[in-house]
Order: sequence, then structure tokens, then C-alpha cells
Amino acid sequence: MKRPSFFLFVLVSFCLLYDTLYGKDGYNLWLQYAKIESPELVDAYRKNTHKITLPQNSSTTNIIKNELTKAFKGMLLTSPEFSEKNIENHNLVIGTRDNFPWLIELVDKKQLDSLGQEGFIIKSTFFKDQPITVITGNSDLALLYGTFEFLKLIQTHKSISDLNITSIPKTKIRVLNHWDNLDRSVERGYAGSSIWNWHLLPDHIDQQYLDYARANASIGINGTVLTNVNANALVLTPSYLKKAAALAEVFRPYGIKVYLTARFSAPIEIGNLKTADPLDKNVQKWWKEKAEEIYSYIPNFGGFLVKADSEGQPGPHNYGRTQADGANLLAQALKPFGGIVMWRAFVYSEDTPDDRAKQAYNEFKPLDGKFDNNVLVQVKNGPIDFQPREPVHPLFGAMPQTPLMMEFQITQEYLGQGTHLVYLSKLYEEILSTDINAKGPGSTVAKIIDGSLENHPLSGMAGVSNIGTARNWTGNHFGQANWYAFGKLAWNPYEKSEKIAKDWIEMTFSSDPQFINTSLDIMMESHEAVVNYMTPLGLHHIMDWNHHYGPGPWVTDKHRDDWTSTYYHQAGADGIGFDRTSSGSNALSQYSSTIQNQFTNLKTCPEKYLLWFHHLPWSYQMQSGKTLWEELAFRYQKGVDQTTQALQQWSTLEGKIDDERYKHILSFLKIQEKEAKWWKNACLLYFQQFSKSPLPQGVDDPKKTLEDYKKYNPQFVPGI
Repeated sequence: MKRPSFFLFVLVSFCLLYDTLYGKDGYNLWLQYAKIESPELVDAYRKNTHKITLPQNSSTTNIIKNELTKAFKGMLLTSPEFSEKNIENHNLVIGTRDNFPWLIELVDKKQLDSLGQEGFIIKSTFFKDQPITVITGNSDLALLYGTFEFLKLIQTHKSISDLNITSIPKTKIRVLNHWDNLDRSVERGYAGSSIWNWHLLPDHIDQQYLDYARANASIGINGTVLTNVNANALVLTPSYLKKAAALAEVFRPYGIKVYLTARFSAPIEIGNLKTADPLDKNVQKWWKEKAEEIYSYIPNFGGFLVKADSEGQPGPHNYGRTQADGANLLAQALKPFGGIVMWRAFVYSEDTPDDRAKQAYNEFKPLDGKFDNNVLVQVKNGPIDFQPREPVHPLFGAMPQTPLMMEFQITQEYLGQGTHLVYLSKLYEEILSTDINAKGPGSTVAKIIDGSLENHPLSGMAGVSNIGTARNWTGNHFGQANWYAFGKLAWNPYEKSEKIAKDWIEMTFSSDPQFINTSLDIMMESHEAVVNYMTPLGLHHIMDWNHHYGPGPWVTDKHRDDWTSTYYHQAGADGIGFDRTSSGSNALSQYSSTIQNQFTNLKTCPEKYLLWFHHLPWSYQMQSGKTLWEELAFRYQKGVDQTTQALQQWSTLEGKIDDERYKHILSFLKIQEKEAKWWKNACLLYFQQFSKSPLPQGVDDPKKTLEDYKKYNPQFVPGI
């Protein structure tokens, strides 16, 4: 009898040791629930959490119970005691006023009413002279969000003895856009294949689907678009709707709705119609019947995301119709069921324009107020295409009668893809805090996104997903931070990147002060670093052809000029940059007069956007006193130096976290440093042909020739 017990002891010990030494592979994301080492903290947390009142009346409250059990076993090495009704001697109560009517004695009814269905309150109070912590809201989903926030406080070692937190999401729709194809390839995906195994659905539900839903719920994401915006109409057929319904069933208790991409030509491709004209009665009938069919499979279906008239995708232009005609066709089909349409503003005509940056504005501005009230126009953060840095898209502030939805890219298509450490929350915050002065000072992009500037009841934010089958979900461990930050900023666009990063570091890696401070410094510098070694001073779209991996300022003479680098940087003997003032394309006229005046004037135009809006001679004197050529060279060198510094900083953290993740990140930082030099050398050698000037002292000489860099052609780059 002793041998089995001894064997069990050895097995358990081995499993614990294995998890300690090898189990930190990133799969648990920011929900690590690592053991808290401080006895004082453990005692304080146990005192406030060991007896929990939680009604077990739904699948969502069951999730809450499981989450609390998992968290406390991991962090406090204890299992909480649960009761559904008894609150005697209990110190944590999680429930709605429907569960516990007496809660209105502790929380003001008006305050509860203001929460909506997703907001929550966490409050330290007394009930019958007994100190308790209450997590409450108006739905089980609100309780789930509140529970994750409460656990974050413990994960980040905050006090939970005197709490008074009210949190209400600022935006209604907070979704991930998966650019996943039905064959499991992922466009612009750098973390493996699609996590959706369509072949095995609906019969097999992978554990990763549940873990995906849990991670998203923990940061307030409430929707997922399963399929690529370059859509395949097959996803709207019954066989695939059954598969999508199986995922929707998994996600529902976590508050996550499923959305699908709708191919505009679907009535022809799968409906046997001869046209997809949005004003054709048969086409309208087909979409209404299709919507009814979808809701028969997925009762809480969220709606459609649509890419039309862009990069070869069909759309209303094919029939001489407007974007509003196309969007409203689908909106009217979804409206009886409460569905919405997210209609992307990323469109451009078949012909090369005078300035690609102007196209979306020219197409959509005249349609302001013509979209149905269940349509969100989804606008990228900048007017080109997820570049390392862009000025804010001019449509923000230009369509006051239309709710606009922000589209950020979480996957790093133009930012080193899967290997470079780039904390994108800095980019997100830069855009969201921009004052576009649409209704006077204080008209920030965040106020447009959350609907408050124009009192739009429908609001939202979308993030192009970086999630794949890589064991750590995102390929790069620090890529998880961008997923996390997107969720936090979608919930509250006024959050600060530094706080988000600090919380993420503590939850994901360590509470060690040196580790936190060093990692935080690396993250907060990372976006500026990548802009410097890729596209400083407002340069943009100078990556290599097709795969977008690495530099390609020489790319020219393609079938579309606006798919080339030379179209954008316009480097020549006379200088460099794209003139978007009134003497050039006049794209600046699409912005408010305040921004026009600021950016037209060379003395007040921010240097980070200088070459975006101006074509200037190489000898132009910068604020530093250097010539434009010298400043450009120094910015490229600074980007390399910042990357080297990040590598050196990370090297000081050996032993502060598990060896597996430490070495993985170290190897990626070495790749980043090498590729930062590649970018700097290739770009400066190319531009030097036109500046006819030597590299200034302090800028390292390239080790190869320009022709060597031009010949490099990486094969099978992922995510194309």
C-alpha cells in the first residue's frame, strides 16, 4: 500500500518541479497566477478571500468559481470556500442585486443603474458590522469582468482592504479581427497557423478555444471576427455556420460574440444569383434570408465585418453604388436580430491616385449621415496602412453624423513582424490622445471612438489579431503585451500605456523591482526605436515588396505606383518627402484648420511627421541645427543604438525569470539588433545616392554595398 502512495508523491513532486523549471512557456499569458512569496501579503489576501459567496446559477458564474479557485491555488496555495447563499462570516461576495437584493443597501441604485450590462463595482464595505468586499454589476458577465479586475489587484500585489472601484467600458464593441483563412493560413500572421481547426469543428472543441475566450474576457474583449477580411464566401454556408456556431457556444459564457466577414459577391458565389448589386431586390432578399439562417445557428451572432472595393475585393463600386449602399444592404438584413455591420474604410480606386492618403476621406466624407444606425465605419489609425508611425486618419472628426470605429493592428506587419519587440500601446495612445480639434480644443480621437464627442450610442474598437498556434500564442512573448494593451484601451481609451505595461509585466513575468523597471524601460522606448531604424522623420511605406519584411526604399515600377516605395518617399537630388501641403497633393486640407496651420508651417510641424507632409532639400536645417541628411542618418543610428541598449538591458535580467522565456526573448532581441542594422544600412545607402553627402561622424559605416542589400530576397516569409 505504501508503494503507490510513494509513487504518487514522487509523481506530484516531479510535476511541480517540471512546472517550476520548464512550465513557463508563455501559454498562460498574463494569467500566470504565480505564487506570492511575501508571507504578509499572503496572510492579508487569505484573510479577505477565504470564504466566498457566489451564486452558482449560470455557466458564467461557474467560470468565476473556477477562476478564483485556480488563482488562489496558484497565488495563495489555498482553496477558497464557496457558498451560494450563506454570507455569515464570508468576506467576499460576488453577485447581482437579483441574487442579493440587500446589495442596494451597500451600493446606490443609481450607481448600479449607470453600470449597464458590463460595468462593475468592487467595494470594501460592511454588512451587519462584518467587513466584506463586494463585486457586483447587473449581469453575470459584469461579475466576471469584476472578478478578473479583482484578481489583477492581487497579481500586482495591491491592497484589497479599502477598495472603491467603478469600471464601465467606454466603447460598446471591442473585437479582435482574425485575418485567418479557412485553410488555417493567417494573412499577416507571425505566430503559426490559425487556432481555428475548421476540419475538426464542430465535433471537437480544442482546449485552446476555452483558454482564448478566458484571456479575452480577462481584458474586456467582447467579440471576435473569426475570418479574414479578404473573405471566403464558404464561411456563410451551412457546413461552416455549424462550425462557427460551435465556437459561439464556447465563447458565449465569456461574453464574446462571434462575427463573420461577408464577401460582397456571396450572392453570386454561393447564392446562384447573377448580380450582387445592393439595390437589386433579389440580392436584398438573399441577404435577409442569409441573416435569418445565420441567427438560426448562432442566436447571439454579432454581425458582419466587410472589406469592399479594396485590393481586389468586390464591392458596391462594381455596380456603380456607394459604400453606404453596400453597408446598408447588410445592415437592413441584420437589424431585426440586433446585428451590426463594421464596414471598413480601407478602400481605394482601381487607378493610382495623386495621393493614396486622401482616398478614404474622399470616398466616405460625402456619405456622412447616410449609413444606417447599426453601421460602424471602421477606420485604420492612419491614412496609409499600419505604418510604424502615421498621423491620425483625417476621417476622424470629418464624419460627425457617423459612428467611427478604430482599427489598430496588433500583429506587427510593418514592425518587424514576429521577432521585434515593439510595445504598440505607445502608438495606440499617441493616436487616441491626438486632438483633431473637430469641435474646438479637446476633441481627441478617443472621444470620437467612445462616441462621446457626437453622442453616438454605437461605438467600438477593433484590433487585427496577432494570435496563432505558437505555444506562447503570439510568437514573441512581448507580443502578448500588445494583445493585452489593446483590450485595456478598448475598454478605456484614456488609459496610460505605462500603467498598462507595468501591470502586464507583473502579471506575466515577475514582481521583482529590477525586472519590472528594466522591462518597462525597454517597452516604453521600443516603439520610438523601431520608428527610428525603419521610418524616421515621417518616412513611410519603404518596406520591401509583397512580404513587407525588411527595407526596400528602392521598390519602384510595379503595376500600381502606390504599392511602391518611391511613390511615398520621392527621394531625388532635390530632397526627400511627400508634399501634402497646398503646393502638393493638398491632403492637409482634409484636416481641421488648426492642424492644417500647424503642419503647413515648417516651424511648427512636428518633426516626427515632417517628411509625411513636406518635400524638403537635403540641406534643410533641422531643429537640432543639423541638415536634414545628417538628422536622418543620426535617427537611423539612434534606432540601432536603442535596440542594442534594449539587448544589453535584457541581458542584466538573467535569473530573474525562468530560463526558457529569458533565452527566447534574448534570441529575438539579437535578431532585432541585427535587422535594425540591416534597415539602417540599406536605407542610408539608398538615400545617400541622392544626398551626395558622406555619413556624418558617429554614424556607423555599412559593412555591405547597396547592391548586396538589394539582392537579398528572403523566401517563405510567414504571413504573406
